[in-house]
Amino acid sequence: MDATVDHRPSFALLTVDLERDEAIQAEAGAMVSHDAGIDVETAATGGLLGSLKRSVLGAESFFMNTFRATEPGAVSFAPPLPGDIVGHELQDETLYVQSGSYLAATPAVEVDTSFGGARTFFGSEGLFLLALEGSGPAFLASYGAIHERELDAGERFVVDTGHIVAFEETATFDVRRVGGLKSTLFSGEGLVCEFEGPGRVWLQSRSQDSFLAWLIPQLPNRSGN
Repeated sequence: MDATVDHRPSFALLTVDLERDEAIQAEAGAMVSHDAGIDVETAATGGLLGSLKRSVLGAESFFMNTFRATEPGAVSFAPPLPGDIVGHELQDETLYVQSGSYLAATPAVEVDTSFGGARTFFGSEGLFLLALEGSGPAFLASYGAIHERELDAGERFVVDTGHIVAFEETATFDVRRVGGLKSTLFSGEGLVCEFEGPGRVWLQSRSQDSFLAWLIPQLPNRSGN
């Protein structure tokens, strides 16, 4: 399996070349195109309860599509929002991914939800994060460009909660306010995650929440028409 990402970072397109009998699993609706020798199987991956948990708690699609090559061919994917795509090779590890950033992975990588406790709730990322577990390539998408930061042991790094794409299980984190109460309420920053290494953290250069906060006041008021 070979993968390439074109048109980064604004309108990234992932193309995966599959040999015979190789497969790639992706979110429903992520496919852009595929060659004639690729079969598509749609299923509730992980069983009914696993798919329901991932859909309700992780805000991901209930069904996933598996693209399997009956002969060598390619399949391409893209996220719903303009942005970037990066690949990460899991090696018997767990990668935590924010809702909406999972794009595709080999079937050997299990996609599940993981309880994040009150830290993720107050960080506006929901009570559950997606947990990618196993070995094999996985592909993450973002709104905006993706920036990777590797933390040394004991090194701390602060990230706005709306800009987190993913982080390795070796990196611990706490959610806290920006400065005092006044800064939290009026600085426009709200809450942040303070990560501590070792481990890698992936960030996105744009925030969906910030974009919506700008966009919604610009929309016409129907009651005034």
